[in-house]
Amino acid sequence: MKGETTGPSDLELIARLRSRDRAALEALYDRYARRVYSLVLSIVRDQQAAEDITQELFIHSWQYPYLDESERGAFVPWLLRSTRNRAIDVLRRHSRDDQVGVRFDTMSVLTQDDPDDRVLRADVAAGLRRALAELDSGLGEVLELASFSGLTQREIAERLGLPLGTVETHVRTALQRLAEALVGDRES
Repeated sequence: MKGETTGPSDLELIARLRSRDRAALEALYDRYARRVYSLVLSIVRDQQAAEDITQELFIHSWQYPYLDESERGAFVPWLLRSTRNRAIDVLRRHSRDDQVGVRFDTMSVLTQDDPDDRVLRADVAAGLRRALAELDSGLGEVLELASFSGLTQREIAERLGLPLGTVETHVRTALQRLAEALVGDRES
C-alpha cells in the first residue's frame, strides 16, 4: 500500500530513541531526511545550508528526543514544523549577517588612513551620539533592540509587552528623529 512504512512505527522508533538507541535515530533519518532536506532547501535555497540544517535537526533529535507526543501531536508534523522554524531562523540570521557585512564593508571604505576620512568619521559618530541621546528612552530602547540586537518588531513587542503597532510607530519615529537630527547637523 502506498505511504505505508516498513519496519517499526514512528512511535516505536521514538521510544527507542529515548532509550538512546542509535539504530532508531538512523531509521528516523533514513525515513525523513529527504523530506526535511527538501523543505529546508525550498526555504533557504542553498544546498550546503540545507544539508547542515538537516544534520542539525537530527542531532538535536538525538540530544533532545521527542518527549511528549500528547502535547506535541504526531511526530511528522512536529518534525516538519521544527524544520521550517529552523530554516527560517537560519534565513533571518544570514539576513542580519549580510546587513552587518554591508555595514562593515561601507565602514571599511571610511577606515582608510586619509585624515579627512578620520575627521568625517568622528563628525558622523559625534552626530549619531547626539541624535541618539536626544531620543526619549522608549524610542531609544526600541531602536536599540531593532538595530543592535537584531530583533524583529514582533519580538520587540513581546519582549517589552507592547502592542505591535506601538513598536512599529516607535521604530519609525525614532528613525525619523535620527535622520532629522543628522541632517540638521550637516546643515549647521
